[in-house]
Amino acid sequence: MNQHTIMNEELLIQKAVQVLIREFGPVEAGRFLSLPHVKHQDSLKRHQDWQDDLDKEVFFDEVFGE
Repeated sequence: MNQHTIMNEELLIQKAVQVLIREFGPVEAGRFLSLPHVKHQDSLKRHQDWQDDLDKEVFFDEVFGE
């Protein structure tokens, strides 16, 4: 493959799994693939909560100075 060719998703997943198994072994590769994706959602929720409590005028004054 050259740098301008994008492989299809099926091939990409197959190659990625092969690399994981080769580098980490089947147990750790399986463990990695089954890790929960909750942390990203938690950070998103935390950011949304921060935005909900944000006073836009105070924030702009702090960032851009008044």
